[in-house]
Amino acid sequence: MLMKNVLKLILSSLLMFPFTMNAQQQDFPAGTTPNEHNINGADYPRIGEDRRVHFRIHAPNAQKVEISFRGEMTKEADGYWSLVSKEPEVIGFHYYQVIIDGVSAADPNGKPFFGMGKWVSGIEIPEKGVDYYSIKNVPHGLISQSWYYSDIRKEWRRCIVYTPAEYDKNPTKKYPVLYLQHGMGENETSWANQGKMNFIMDNLIAEGKAKPMIVVMDNGNIEVFKTNSGETPEDARKRFGAEFPAILVNEIIPHIESNFRTLTDRDNRAMAGLSWGGLLTFNTTLNNLDKFAYIGGFSGAGSIDLKQLDTVYGGVFKNRKAFNDKVHVFFLGIGSEEHPERTKNLSDGLQAAGINTIYYESPGTAHEFLTWRRCLKEFAPLLFKTK
Repeated sequence: MLMKNVLKLILSSLLMFPFTMNAQQQDFPAGTTPNEHNINGADYPRIGEDRRVHFRIHAPNAQKVEISFRGEMTKEADGYWSLVSKEPEVIGFHYYQVIIDGVSAADPNGKPFFGMGKWVSGIEIPEKGVDYYSIKNVPHGLISQSWYYSDIRKEWRRCIVYTPAEYDKNPTKKYPVLYLQHGMGENETSWANQGKMNFIMDNLIAEGKAKPMIVVMDNGNIEVFKTNSGETPEDARKRFGAEFPAILVNEIIPHIESNFRTLTDRDNRAMAGLSWGGLLTFNTTLNNLDKFAYIGGFSGAGSIDLKQLDTVYGGVFKNRKAFNDKVHVFFLGIGSEEHPERTKNLSDGLQAAGINTIYYESPGTAHEFLTWRRCLKEFAPLLFKTK
């Protein structure tokens, strides 16, 4: 009899479950859906149809709770704190933190992302009618991590490697490689997590728009970013990643070519990076054109002085024809809302001087991952094609 009653109670609970869920869903703000980066079972943050974000945090003993970049939250009677962003959020991915009594932390309701030099949270504002960075029913590549010892740094380092869906099905085929760098304050995980590069590549390859390729992402933050005595901030910035070109050329590339099936000639090697990673890309490739034939700067930091074009980067631009013969694609991308004039003027000036460039301007985006997702979408199909 006891067992029968227990079974009845379980069955009753299961039958009530859908109705309980429906009742709870009715309490959610109308027209909102959970942020796609929420952990399983977390209902907040929620994204409204008007692109405003609804935040809710449980902190019953806190005196003050804030959401970074968005303001102070309101305490409710049940120990929760809530906030609705005042203005519609810009489409794409955006960082945020929870600040509880002055202490900043990632939102426990969401998956962590490495950005701004620490683990933080992120929201995704959907871009209606756009799915090139969405997961689709297509063959998917593999994201893996590969460890190597750096003799330059005297430490173990990790790179994140994307192999295309066909990689394990074609055990004798070799592939070209794109080395793809993150921005300042991010790391080797950022392109796969924030940038969704694996879905972008899966979709481009499945649609026949890009050649199957390996993509390698490493950590360009070599030194702790701080200004030492007698240094300027610019000195610290240069030192921050100064060793990376040597690490990439002398350690990462040999490691990848020893552990993955790669095509090892320069015509099958590309490099690109966003923001700070763009500077590392220029500093690496333009000083090593014997190793790279494709170059991409996505909101790339740094500058190429057109007035000193014949001498910058060791005079790599002096012989225009030789440069154009070696570099099959020199891509310069930027968002329309991040003062694109500098990049546009650089591209125009290089072209006027006889250097071939491809300029891309992402409409309506600033210094953010939607700009860089779009840049990758435009850049990847240009790679490893017969010139």
